[in-house]
Amino acid sequence: MATNRTFTMIKPDAVADGHSGAIIKMIEEAGFRIVSMKKTLLTNARAGEFYAVHAGRPFYGELCDYMSSGAIIPMILEKDNAVADFRLLVGATDPAKADEGTIRKLFAKSIGANAIHGSDSDENAAIEGSFFFGGLEQF
Repeated sequence: MATNRTFTMIKPDAVADGHSGAIIKMIEEAGFRIVSMKKTLLTNARAGEFYAVHAGRPFYGELCDYMSSGAIIPMILEKDNAVADFRLLVGATDPAKADEGTIRKLFAKSIGANAIHGSDSDENAAIEGSFFFGGLEQF
């Protein structure tokens, strides 16, 4: 059953390049309500915890290094059909394959530096949201 909440995180490349405001504006203009938001830094170890599902993959170390390289902005968003609608707004992981007008088409540099994270399921949205914002009762 779909929920009305999802999790996103503006990644270090987009924050460093000054795109946070434009991305947040796109999110709000697409009808999402920001429930929780903060600007924070991840240590390499904390990034490793968040991306533990990828441990053992060749890109894991590079991913942890990248995600701990600068500030991020995690958010919990609310809207009907939140996960699916947000994935459409974000666009394909590869910005070259992302649809025109999506966040990644506009702001991503590469597959690795792809500007933003969006949860891929209601279950992962709850897990990822609670990673940054506390227990599920707050999500």
